[in-house]
Amino acid sequence: MEEAVWKKKFKLPHIFVLLTGIIFVCAIASWVLPAGEFERVPNAAGRMVVVPGTYHAVDPSPVGLFGAVKAIYSGMVDAAGVVFFVFLAYASISVLLSTGAFNGLVAGMLRLFRGKFRAVIIPFFIILLGTASSTIGMFEEALPFIPVFVGISIAMGYDAIVGIAIVSLGVGLGYSGAATNPFTVGIAQDIAGLPPMSGALYRVVCHLAMTAVASVYTVRYALRIQREPAKSLVYGEDFRKLAMDAKSLVKKPFGVREKLVLLDFAALLALVVYGCKNWCWRFEEICAVFIITAVIAAAIMGWGPNVIADKMVSGFGEITMACMMLGIARGIPVVLSQGRIIDTVVYGMAQPLAGLPAWLAGEAMLIFQTLLNFLIPSGSGQASTSMPIMAPLSDLLGVSRQVAVLAFQFGDGISNVLWPTAFAPVVAGLGGVRLATWWRWFVPLFMLILLTQMALVAIGTAIGW
Repeated sequence: MEEAVWKKKFKLPHIFVLLTGIIFVCAIASWVLPAGEFERVPNAAGRMVVVPGTYHAVDPSPVGLFGAVKAIYSGMVDAAGVVFFVFLAYASISVLLSTGAFNGLVAGMLRLFRGKFRAVIIPFFIILLGTASSTIGMFEEALPFIPVFVGISIAMGYDAIVGIAIVSLGVGLGYSGAATNPFTVGIAQDIAGLPPMSGALYRVVCHLAMTAVASVYTVRYALRIQREPAKSLVYGEDFRKLAMDAKSLVKKPFGVREKLVLLDFAALLALVVYGCKNWCWRFEEICAVFIITAVIAAAIMGWGPNVIADKMVSGFGEITMACMMLGIARGIPVVLSQGRIIDTVVYGMAQPLAGLPAWLAGEAMLIFQTLLNFLIPSGSGQASTSMPIMAPLSDLLGVSRQVAVLAFQFGDGISNVLWPTAFAPVVAGLGGVRLATWWRWFVPLFMLILLTQMALVAIGTAIGW
């Protein structure tokens, strides 16, 4: 009874209110915290990196009320690349979904796996997505698939949270345990002066350990709500737009056209992976492939240009709120940058680490990087800002630079689906779940993963890795 009363009293603000509120808090901080900056120079790769020991005070540049409001627009402009990628990729995926090809795929899964055995899809896809994330740095590219996995999860007797978890845990843990991700490990090791992609074996072990924890947690939840649907955190909520009905799916015909659409989709995935790895593809090229794939799928189904346009427009409408979240969230680092206090915060957070013993320093670095990801949710940006400080500091503390890089990637990875300044609102929105509900499910798992990461950092330190 008391818990029910507490739930009625406490209600998380609308995500737009929450993100805008953080923007204004950061603006206030620009009046309170001293302005300061590190000197930055280009490294061998041409990337601007911090010069350790160069932090100095600069003229204050506090952000006023009007400036904070302007940051909302500036953040949207700054996030334009990611926003328009998600718009186009999701709209293209919506065309593929409307063909019914994925319904046929799910029907095959339902016939193949029954009862508790259906849960094997959870670790399978977490590992599959995590492998792509760990090797070629897939993250945003996987987000449009959240509605697909939500539909599959509901059809298999689970709920939307399981579908969101499969994708977000896959890519988040892939970044955390990345073996060869060029956008995080590659940049961090370059800055730290380590051989490219060195230490990959232990990183793979770390990835598997975290994946095991996440898979057990998710499978237990899935099986519990399969037995008792009322225990779902989203029980009673309307998911008709995303849900796939299991009974009708099993009987659904799966013809030649639908199979050709799936082959078209498989070709998309293969081409994106190959292009990212061998041709250094970015959002422009990947978006083009998504659009071409959608047009080919429509042609297979015999649809004309107007039908394609209508389905794309429908997809744009469904994804608008998630894209708005991305843009507003980007206003937060805009305010911190304009107020010239990002480096002040980094410097202030790093100073206490200097006096720690070696056995504790690695853990403190992990916490530092996890908190820093709230302010700098870009993996490459966080590496360029923090690693020039953490790498030489690790030498003084008796911690290997590999462990310092490991702490960075742990802090940067899975917290991307925790912090409201990163992708937490987006993954929740794509799955049709309130952010507070996603946090209620994910925060306990995040703490388990954080404890696992601390143990892995301690092992790395102990063995002199």
